[in-house]
Amino acid sequence: MRAHWPVVPAVLCLTFATDLRAAGFLEDSRANVDFRNLYFDRDFRQPGGNTANGQSQAREWGQAAVLTLQSGFTQGTFGLGIDGVAMTGLNLDSSPDRAGTGMFPTERDGSSDDEFSRLGASFKLKYSKTLVRSGVMAFRKPVLQSADSRLLPGLFKATTLETSELAGLTLQAARVTKTMGLDSSNWERLTSRYGGRSEDFTLYGADYALNDKSQVRAYYGKLDGIYQHTLANYQGRVDFTADRHLSFDLRWAKAEEVEDFRDIDNRAVGALVGFRQKHHTLSLGFQKMSGHDAYPYVNGTDPYLVNFVQILQFSNAGERSWQLRYDLDLAAWGVPGLSFMSRYVRGDQVQLSSGGEGREWERNSEVTYVIQGGSWKNASIKWRNATVRSTFGNDIDENRLVISYPLSLF
Repeated sequence: MRAHWPVVPAVLCLTFATDLRAAGFLEDSRANVDFRNLYFDRDFRQPGGNTANGQSQAREWGQAAVLTLQSGFTQGTFGLGIDGVAMTGLNLDSSPDRAGTGMFPTERDGSSDDEFSRLGASFKLKYSKTLVRSGVMAFRKPVLQSADSRLLPGLFKATTLETSELAGLTLQAARVTKTMGLDSSNWERLTSRYGGRSEDFTLYGADYALNDKSQVRAYYGKLDGIYQHTLANYQGRVDFTADRHLSFDLRWAKAEEVEDFRDIDNRAVGALVGFRQKHHTLSLGFQKMSGHDAYPYVNGTDPYLVNFVQILQFSNAGERSWQLRYDLDLAAWGVPGLSFMSRYVRGDQVQLSSGGEGREWERNSEVTYVIQGGSWKNASIKWRNATVRSTFGNDIDENRLVISYPLSLF
């Protein structure tokens, strides 16, 4: 028998005295608007265009606004609160032969909608260092991560619990019943890259801080009736001097089927090691898939992989991949807020369904500038460039220009 999680709205029906005007509920409330302008240009370079639909290009331009309202908590042993979100995405430029960027909902003829909007709320209950939330939200946990690579982020209908009652230890639990994709205003049942539909995804996890520079994480996730996923992660840093350190991100994961779904077998290891010297960081990554299946994730979410980059994931069955990355902070050259990143990832040993071995690579470059002061403080402009070549998928040249401006209302 499946357990039914208690949800926070039920708590609101309890008849203990609560004054919403009490100090904290209003005084600690926050409202923010985040504006994002995105120009997305993807060229399919192989003969015949996109392997899915034959398009030679996917190029669109859009503007988004996300209003976030967060209340404080009422006074008392149990603090109650509510959070709300309103989102809209506007299509500034598109055409049927250039649609399909994943930025907007599409019509039956393949054209993109002129606009789309969303509205949601979540209730929250706080006791000591324990927080329960229920409603519409986005979150990123190792076994389930909301995507946010287009105009509007992906959303969940979920109930979550987070507690930090013990020093250094944070325990997590969540149950997700619906998802909303990056380019949608509709709630959908959960599906996986393996196929199938599910009623819910449940997760349990623990984050433990070994010290102020390292932590270990252990998570378990289950997409009901399809797969279960176990993951362990170590993140740490060793300081040699004030401006020189070595960072580590080590990951292990295993996935297998649930109940009578088809056999699933995936094991993944990944490591990203970076050396920072003043304003320069050089990183080396390795990732390997074992078993006869690809890495698991819920469709419309991001996989938790060190080699998940701008376009590719390098998570196909059997795939082995290497990453070389360089980061530069240009503050030392008199331009605080300006940064540069370049990386190259190469994958091989892909087990193709048609037989044989596949290979792919991706090269990324990013230039970001964040305004440091004045009325436009924290506004940013980012240029992202990617090149992909593959023996079994699309060859892609891609550019994205992202302008963001966060505005605090109160």
